[in-house]
Amino acid sequence: MANEKILVVDDDKNICELLRLYLVKEGYSVTMAHDGQEALTAFDKLHPDLVLLDV
Repeated sequence: MANEKILVVDDDKNICELLRLYLVKEGYSVTMAHDGQEALTAFDKLHPDLVLLDV
């Protein structure tokens, strides 16, 4: 694993933090966003390998 980047998008900060803890433990680089605009900005900046999105 080459430190893949994951963007976690959810308005519930507790869920984001829980996912972040699990993913960082597995070696992933995690960025969190809590609304749509923040997610779009982070996506454009980071170009993540995966987006986990709460719809």
